[in-house]
Amino acid sequence: MPKQSAPKELETIAPKLVELTNDVLFSDIWERPGLSPRDRSLVTVSVLAALYRSEQLPYHLSVALENGLSVDELSEAITHLAFYAGWPNAMTAINQLKKIADERDA
Repeated sequence: MPKQSAPKELETIAPKLVELTNDVLFSDIWERPGLSPRDRSLVTVSVLAALYRSEQLPYHLSVALENGLSVDELSEAITHLAFYAGWPNAMTAINQLKKIADERDA
């Protein structure tokens, strides 16, 4: 999987945020040996869906697929979290997953 990084265009308005995203989040936290990239993706997708972070979710759903999670596994995780994080959050997440899965199948 290619190394993740913050969107380049954000450097003009928030250079420090981009630097921290790239150097701390993606270069340190995501690279720690305690969890596999697959497991980190599952945690990240679950939290983003639970907190209704719908702007960040499509990117991380794609990363999760690249990190070895299947559409079926992500669907199951989203279904499970519906009972803990709320139905609207799960429905939003599953709609985003469907769009990504449909695009990959096209």
